Amino acid sequence: MSLLAGKKGLVVGIANDASIAWGCAESFRDHGAELAVTYLNDKAQSYVQPLAERLNAPICMKLDVTQPSEQEALFVAIAEQWGKLDFLLHSIAFAPKADLHGRIVDSTSAGFAQAMDISCHSLLRLAKAAEPLMNEGGSILTMSFYGAEKVVTNYNLMGPVKAALESCVKYLAFELGGQHIRVNALSTGPVKTRAASGLTDFDKLMQEAAEIAPLHQLVTLEQIGEMASFLVSDNAKQVTGQTIYVDAGYNVRG
Repeated sequence: MSLLAGKKGLVVGIANDASIAWGCAESFRDHGAELAVTYLNDKAQSYVQPLAERLNAPICMKLDVTQPSEQEALFVAIAEQWGKLDFLLHSIAFAPKADLHGRIVDSTSAGFAQAMDISCHSLLRLAKAAEPLMNEGGSILTMSFYGAEKVVTNYNLMGPVKAALESCVKYLAFELGGQHIRVNALSTGPVKTRAASGLTDFDKLMQEAAEIAPLHQLVTLEQIGEMASFLVSDNAKQVTGQTIYVDAGYNVRG
């Protein structure tokens, strides 16, 4: 039997076929899961809709996590389509460019709050909406990076934001564990996505990561997807509250 046969999952964060969320979605589908996917806005729909069709996703809906009505509509659709949800992938992050490129000491209150709301608190909102649909247990997975633990040059504001995200994973795991809902973070090595392209000198970071990682290579979307599939599967039913690294060992050289 396939690893995720019969599982129903929601994937939030696909922007295009270079997204980490897309690598995960492909793996989920290859392992037998049925998926619902979201896109940020009308511009993103033109990239995501064809991918949703490749996944045979019965639900493909707009979701801007700052718009409560869109989240409510999404979960109503999931409840009507499936009546349950087995897993949720949260793979979204954002910071205003000016705040992201500057020192954190110079970040604006508004920029910091927006980055925290979209990148971190949105996980809490989605988890709350998913909880009633996971009445037989489930798995929630989010995406982090080593810059949450140690200072990574030019990661800047996203460092504290991802640190808060990883802390939320622990508290969510504690609070939802009684309902057999597991919550974990997947900390990947640097991957060239649309979001990552907003970081200064990201190509240099990728080169350095490949040089210092024990395996001397970068992680691929497929490899990230395989680890994500394991973590949302029943094979990982005793794993919760963890930040799991899939980064060719990059984090051990910090």
